[in-house]
Amino acid sequence: MNKKDAKEAAPILQRSLKALLNAVPTEGSAVGSDLRTACGRLAANAEALLLRNAAGPPLANCFDLAFQAGATQAELAIARNETLTEAPVTVGATIIKQSIIGMCLATEGRAIARMTFTSREDVDALKLQMNQVFNAAEEVAADEMAQMTYRALVGLHGAVTFYLVDTARPLPRMVQYRFYGIMPSLVMANRLYYDARRADQLRAENKVVHPAFMPAAGRALSA
Repeated sequence: MNKKDAKEAAPILQRSLKALLNAVPTEGSAVGSDLRTACGRLAANAEALLLRNAAGPPLANCFDLAFQAGATQAELAIARNETLTEAPVTVGATIIKQSIIGMCLATEGRAIARMTFTSREDVDALKLQMNQVFNAAEEVAADEMAQMTYRALVGLHGAVTFYLVDTARPLPRMVQYRFYGIMPSLVMANRLYYDARRADQLRAENKVVHPAFMPAAGRALSA
């Protein structure tokens, strides 16, 4: 990368690393410490590494450490959205921006694979969100005629979609319930599921503060 491109790309890379650190919890773990160290080292040497076309491996390492630190899809999406606001002018800076977005998406895919879902609606909502994100990224790659990037994005898009469809298939749907009045969660769980042990599940689904006062109408799993 030439000097002009590197000078514009370095701040983009540094801001993206800062957004990644702000989004991902890094306190209280060895992996979190490694992530902070790796991001700090890359940010400090960003321009020099970009000039040598050597920023890729340490950037990929930062995202791998973020995944190991427990980064969720939602947290990684925050970092991705921060990078999307960048408006680079030079070719090199544009490549860096798109590379960071691609690494965000790849790491989001890994994070999705370890998520636990309770209903089809949750899966469908995430699938819709990811489809929109991937469609936008694929359109940019196609416009820039970046064939390898486009193929990689399409492949990842397909893998994430297939995983979510396969995950949703056996899950119950969310249904609306309505009773005559307010009642404790234990009673409601017993009436809905014939299983009072699922009372906490009802509380979580309806964001109830006190288990003695479940709303008369709300949401529950169909099974």
